[in-house]
Amino acid sequence: MQLDDSNRLNEIIRLGSELNEIQDEDILLERILFEARKFVGADAGSIQIRDGDELVFRNVQTDSLQRKLPPGHKLIYTSLRIPINRKSLSGYAATTGELLNIPDVYEIPEEAPYRFDRSYDKKSDYRTTSMLTVPLKTNRNDIIGVMQIINAMDGPEGVRPFSREDELYVRHFAGSASMILQRAQMTRALILRMISMAELRDPKETGAHVNRVASYSVELYEKWAHNHRVPPDQLEKNRDVLRMAAMLHDVGKVAISDLILKKPARFTEEEYQVMKSHTFQGARLFMHRQSEFDEVAATVAMRHHENWDGTGYPGHVDPETGEPLEPDSKGNPAPLRGEEIPLFGRIVALADVYDALSSQRVYKSAWAEKDVLEEIRKSAGTKFDPELVEVFFDTLEVLRSVAARYPDRH
Repeated sequence: MQLDDSNRLNEIIRLGSELNEIQDEDILLERILFEARKFVGADAGSIQIRDGDELVFRNVQTDSLQRKLPPGHKLIYTSLRIPINRKSLSGYAATTGELLNIPDVYEIPEEAPYRFDRSYDKKSDYRTTSMLTVPLKTNRNDIIGVMQIINAMDGPEGVRPFSREDELYVRHFAGSASMILQRAQMTRALILRMISMAELRDPKETGAHVNRVASYSVELYEKWAHNHRVPPDQLEKNRDVLRMAAMLHDVGKVAISDLILKKPARFTEEEYQVMKSHTFQGARLFMHRQSEFDEVAATVAMRHHENWDGTGYPGHVDPETGEPLEPDSKGNPAPLRGEEIPLFGRIVALADVYDALSSQRVYKSAWAEKDVLEEIRKSAGTKFDPELVEVFFDTLEVLRSVAARYPDRH
């Protein structure tokens, strides 16, 4: 629903503060697009982020298509790449830094240098009419992306052109949002640098892998939260910290010797015990907690190898020393099982195994999808939380679209 003029400037100021609290880039992009559409009462939109000489679609929203889905289901979109040049609307905005306000993209004059690609509408069974295309600029006027706001709604069914006032508010909001987005991109870059350090030690820890695991984890959590009627503000906060924490689930591997980490043969029992220590070694990095992120990151690092039936690791150990807190008669730590394992640990465990089985590595081929799904299904109640396995299959189409968004670079 569109806000009236008296409220829109106040809302932009309020949102600036609220958006600054979001740490993760992907979740921030989703919120920026949602709020920009709300300002002008638009049905749809996309955010495209610059990657070299291309724009990559990072978030797409369409209310009219979303309403056709069952409650709790998400709209699936394909991540596209388009070249930055003057031939497309987005490319033109990214090349020139100019805002474009098109009343009907099917009626663009012949003399205009850009065209609307009607194949997008054909694929999605949608009719784009009015469109605002807004460059996202840094304070140095560098273009970091483009936001497109589509179909300003005039009543339940009608579509109107975007007004000059709409341009003003969206331009102002885009300026504020771009500054906040830059900060989130720097946070993501720092996390990926930590991942790159781990990748030097363990080739499995690639940027694509951790982005997939993090995105799978958020999708699983969202569906679980919907089923459990988690309040929206709590859901949003948890999504943000979970996504970043999940990216760092294996960061403790930087403490493991290359002789073990890169060993091509099976581990000895002693080597396996050392390898298992990456869980509490990772948790140790977040011991001096200054935020909820530190707490969640420590939990995920510590608990993403626990099994529902208690056969996982590390169990009840002191993260500072790795010593058992409740040893059994043989001195082994007492296991965690079932709901003793924190929810985020159970979620990342499932997301990590799904990606590991589905991905090609230097030491193995990717499993066929039917084999991956069969393995996950039969591991319900042993390795995985059975409720989360059901959530996994309920969100499988979305998970597949995530995998396509973050392909491995071979």
